[in-house]
Amino acid sequence: MADKTLITVAKGDGIGPEIMDAVLRILDAAKAPLDYEFITIGEKAYKAGVTNGLPPEAVASLKKTGIFLKAPITTPQGGGYKSVNVTLRKMFNQFANVRPVRTFDGFVASKHKAVDMVIVRENEEDLYAGIEYRQTRDTCHSVKLMSRTGTELIVRYAFEYARANGRKRVTCLVKDNIMKITDGMFHQVFDLIGAEYPEIERNTMIVDIGMARVAARPETFDVVVTENLYGDIVSDIASEVSGSVGVAGSMNVGNGCAMFEAVHGSAPDITGQGIANPSGLLNGAILMLQHIGADDVAAKIGNAWLATIEQGHHTVDIAVKGSAILSTSAFADKVIENLGMSAKGLGSFKAGSGTKVKMPKVEETTKSKRLKALVGVDVFLDSTERNGAVLGPRVEACSPVGMRFVSLSSRGMEMFPALSPGLAATDLWMARFAFAGEATSAGVRELLAALDAAGFAWVKVENLYTFDDVPGFGGRV
Repeated sequence: MADKTLITVAKGDGIGPEIMDAVLRILDAAKAPLDYEFITIGEKAYKAGVTNGLPPEAVASLKKTGIFLKAPITTPQGGGYKSVNVTLRKMFNQFANVRPVRTFDGFVASKHKAVDMVIVRENEEDLYAGIEYRQTRDTCHSVKLMSRTGTELIVRYAFEYARANGRKRVTCLVKDNIMKITDGMFHQVFDLIGAEYPEIERNTMIVDIGMARVAARPETFDVVVTENLYGDIVSDIASEVSGSVGVAGSMNVGNGCAMFEAVHGSAPDITGQGIANPSGLLNGAILMLQHIGADDVAAKIGNAWLATIEQGHHTVDIAVKGSAILSTSAFADKVIENLGMSAKGLGSFKAGSGTKVKMPKVEETTKSKRLKALVGVDVFLDSTERNGAVLGPRVEACSPVGMRFVSLSSRGMEMFPALSPGLAATDLWMARFAFAGEATSAGVRELLAALDAAGFAWVKVENLYTFDDVPGFGGRV
């Protein structure tokens, strides 16, 4: 027998222990070459005062094994708690979340046929960086953090995945008609890197129409690469239109510990009822087996699972007319009974979904050498004055020598000197100043001192830069 691979296992929260027990029974029955090291994370850890849900002994296990099979985790609502998944992705540089999605025509209810797509989602950046502030009584601020390095990693991974798995096309979903700096960079990098893979078709779609088409015509997509928030949404849409979020597995990979899980959450509403579908976690485990090179066992389990579905043995969430509705445990029993069998109408299990991909490395990404120049500054002010015509001249009067006032805006709309109709709806204003001569940090400090002296409460400062004379900000100066 081949040497066994030690993996870390977390049974999770909610339905997690039920579906993990079912999956482990299937793995053991298939003689998967695995040994387990169990850790406790999530809800119990939060209640014990571990704010990120990951006790030190859990982190030590993950560093040791490098492979993590994880059941769903419940993150408490409210402030003070960090998501286990987000923390793990950043801690272990899991920059790619990969979610294969397909339909099971005639056996799992879906309005669509012949769906076979893969969502490749950036995993560490975007709004999910979790950088947020409340700056005034009325306004909050969430930072959309995007890096050239992170974008290159996920885009190159998507093309390498497509190449390794014989995929024909990669589609990029962005919103660069509105977010021209962040999403604009993602689109630009996609085009630059995509040109290095001439055998693979590529196209870009605005994310809203792209998601609509995933919902309406999912069979037209192959590989989709996108940012963190968009990817989170579109992967659930794709999984749902294929029949059930409950059958989709995913992997989180990079250049550290790799994590394998179900797409769905901990489903506290059905916890303890014995009706949860273990298929999503099982498919995550199959991806894990492929990742460690146990392709024969992965195919054996995958074929047994397809045979079970084809025979009409279903859990309640995917049941169709004529199905035999099974409990979580009974479904696992049926998969075990079918080990060594293959489906007929659904075909054989495709081992390609988890084929090893050439992993991009940070040190191999482009290191920008663009000339960076300070040209201005945006100062955010907290003011109860809602009239831009009143507030604007007072702000403009604070301009120090060597700087000129450009505009005063509220929620992205210029209110002075271009006077917009009506009054500002909020107490957060953005005052833009541009350097008329040499740009210095001292000039910014002089401006802030002048605003202080005039009685303004400034809450945030954003320097404005150009890169090779291309503005790294929106709007005019």
